[in-house]
Amino acid sequence: MKQLIDLYKRHYSCEPKDVEELPGQGSNRKYFRLWGEDGSHVIGVIGTSRDENHAFIYLSRHFAKRQLPVPHIIAVSDDETRYLQTDLGTISLYDAIRGGREAGGRYNLHEQELLKKAIRELPNVQIRGARGLDWSNCYPQPEFDMDSVLFDLNYFKYCFLKATELDFHELKLEANFRMLARDLTSEPTESFLYRDFQARNIMVDKDGNPYFIDFQGGRKGPYYYDVASFLWQASAHYSFKLRRELVYEYYQSLSHYTEVPSVRHFAGRLALFVLFRTLQVLGAYGFRGYFERKKHFLDSIPPAIQNLRDILKMDPKIFPYPYLMDVLRRLTELPQFTVIDEPAISRADGLKTAVNDIYKGNPLDGPATFSKYDGKGPLVVHVYSFSYRKGIPEDKSGNGGGYVFDCRSTHNPGRYEPYKKLTGLDEPVIRFLEDDGEIIEFLKPVYQLADHHVERYIQRGFTSLMFCFGCTGGQHRSVYSAQHLAEHINHKYGIEVEITHREQGIHQILPAKDK
Repeated sequence: MKQLIDLYKRHYSCEPKDVEELPGQGSNRKYFRLWGEDGSHVIGVIGTSRDENHAFIYLSRHFAKRQLPVPHIIAVSDDETRYLQTDLGTISLYDAIRGGREAGGRYNLHEQELLKKAIRELPNVQIRGARGLDWSNCYPQPEFDMDSVLFDLNYFKYCFLKATELDFHELKLEANFRMLARDLTSEPTESFLYRDFQARNIMVDKDGNPYFIDFQGGRKGPYYYDVASFLWQASAHYSFKLRRELVYEYYQSLSHYTEVPSVRHFAGRLALFVLFRTLQVLGAYGFRGYFERKKHFLDSIPPAIQNLRDILKMDPKIFPYPYLMDVLRRLTELPQFTVIDEPAISRADGLKTAVNDIYKGNPLDGPATFSKYDGKGPLVVHVYSFSYRKGIPEDKSGNGGGYVFDCRSTHNPGRYEPYKKLTGLDEPVIRFLEDDGEIIEFLKPVYQLADHHVERYIQRGFTSLMFCFGCTGGQHRSVYSAQHLAEHINHKYGIEVEITHREQGIHQILPAKDK
């Protein structure tokens, strides 16, 4: 720290007024915000790897010359273990889109526009940033090649696949790994591969413009990699529709910087990198989760496995690696990835709780008595929207279980003329509600409560659960809420959900998904 302050003094001819250590970024570098007497502030970095620091310093200076949106290097120590850079603020793209992420991937228009701005700017860094770049400064290697691909694929094999105890033939798998590595590196490229292009490494200013950080692991490589890394991030929960729109935005932007391949070729190549990136992150989750026991990475495994399931549904001709795909298919069918199960978490009172941590009987307890609804299954969830003027929907199941939520505390689009004849299923009403934001905050605790109840009902073998949403007319807010909760439950748990928008005369069944 003293040497970092000395570097600040040497550049500004005075000591910083205050120094604030910033949260760790999961690397060997430490970040500090240093404040001057005049209220100005810069970021100070202490890094133990000189080579990694050198890569960032070189790339930052090179990108700055090309007028790319990156932090500027202000001062560097002689040994390159410490440096000062411009402060890009406190809001990352990850923070800015938290609402949509926590709502299960339902991003409002503002959040979607932030994502589009970021993905549109990526080709600027990849193509213009590569011009005149001396690749020998990249760390730990100058180019994306067969060796780096095989390293990551074997990282997946040893840190994730073997930890699951799935049976597989090492030589057959290795042969398919080599085929995939050959295909991934088959196209010559002159672009900059960011490598860690994710929402946490993008800062946004007050106008929503993106600025890029943490590109020190970049190298010469194919631009598809960064698109896959960004859009198939497991925890982001991007919908198929939004992901497709963002891929289109990227493709259109790329065409302004370089000649682009046909849409079909682009889509096929991107699919290969989506597969590779998914295996790569599973390797990281396996090491950081299974071996280092870090909860965040354990929690990231189920959505990554779901990404893998989605990949397996693609046209098999895209992936000419039959043994690898068979192993991955068997991997997604393992019991630990098909049952509803979550790791134990610590409560504020220090007790351990978990979804499946249910009291196990002691012989001294005597025989238990059970509800007549236990053990029947499968669960069907009934979701209603209604108008309070016409009363709460009747429970026809006979068990009386469920919830009624009053949506009337949220902003009502029905008060405005353009929306009076529309419903909560129509895009203008959805946009109104999501841009306003009140309905998103209203539904957050509803999702949490519903998830817990659904999970317990599935465990107990109950057959029916009811959720009702009421508003003034049963047309806008209640319809939106009912539809979104129903789709959330069907998508997350794969069970049948019946939706009834009573006042609209709409009845819909979301069928159970094949196990």
